[in-house]
Amino acid sequence: MKDFYICECVQHENKIITSSFVVVSKQIKPKKSGEPYLALTLGDRSGHLEAKMWDNVEGVLNAFEQDDFLKIKGLVNKYKNRFQLTVHKLRKLGESEIEFADYLPKTTKNIDELWQTLSDFVASIRSPHLRSVIQAFMADPETAAAYRNAPAAKTLHHAYIGGLLDHVVSLFRSCDLMCRNYPQMNRDLLLSGAFLHDVGKIHELTYNRSFSYTTRGQLLGHMVIELEMLHAKIALVPGFPDELKTLLEHLIISHHGQYDFGSPKLPMFPEALMLHYLDDLDSKMEAMRAHFEREADLESPWTSYNASLGRPLLNTAKFLAPKKSSHPDPSSSLEPVVEADPESAPPSAASSPDEIPTDETDEIPILPGLDPQG
Repeated sequence: MKDFYICECVQHENKIITSSFVVVSKQIKPKKSGEPYLALTLGDRSGHLEAKMWDNVEGVLNAFEQDDFLKIKGLVNKYKNRFQLTVHKLRKLGESEIEFADYLPKTTKNIDELWQTLSDFVASIRSPHLRSVIQAFMADPETAAAYRNAPAAKTLHHAYIGGLLDHVVSLFRSCDLMCRNYPQMNRDLLLSGAFLHDVGKIHELTYNRSFSYTTRGQLLGHMVIELEMLHAKIALVPGFPDELKTLLEHLIISHHGQYDFGSPKLPMFPEALMLHYLDDLDSKMEAMRAHFEREADLESPWTSYNASLGRPLLNTAKFLAPKKSSHPDPSSSLEPVVEADPESAPPSAASSPDEIPTDETDEIPILPGLDPQG
């Protein structure tokens, strides 16, 4: 297990750490002098961290690629109020050194319980044709295994193992509640659309090392893939009505809600419109929750800018929390002042890298010419 996770940056600010990461992205950029530097996005199961290697990079430029695993020694610091890692040394890890569970975030919820909740909702669909086609997906061992494990997105929302299932179960609950408030809605159709709207993500995304797109996902997108999957499963249900098939197809291709967001058609019937808004709501609520979690250690109730939502966010729980008193306790003035003995003070945790004790596993001697910079 790793000694340091990205979520622990606050406790290690201005300290040297040695840990392993997966390379989410790799770019080689020029300095003003024209010399190259490395700009990396590193990942583990707790999040992502930007990293820069400024010096002695020539020997490592071609030593690793995206999705490789690295052991890195470097300084955790802040730039523009965001944590980053200044890399001093790195080396590529061998397969035997990799604990894959350390690198991909996973839902904290029980997958079996989520799958059972999903199954119960599907069993409540009254239309035999709709119920049969959804159960055909769930009965397919390959599809079921992927549906239980896939993320719902690469970065924007539910971007963790089990995220797709978590998202759809949440969406089912919202659909069920909204159908009680709007009894004119076709609940069977809405639930079917909720199950199908992102099922193509199991082929669009890859999540063995980091979350990225498959070639098919890049070229086609999950909606086209979903139409293919739907047609294959409908062929297994005798007498499936053409009208229902058309409605399911529309639910799939319109659920992003806008042309600019990739939908070739706008939602044109009530269930399609509701699916779009509930899907959008669930994804945005999860994006906010995850952002608050990432910045839980920050004192300010305001978060940093959230790129997917296009704004900073106010954490109302922090904003409404009782404020710490700015008035000192009068009794504290009665305590004697003890001067620290400079000779007995412990060494700074941010000493130069050469002074930090490391064991053999922390040494990274494989790639030459990587002397750490202070």
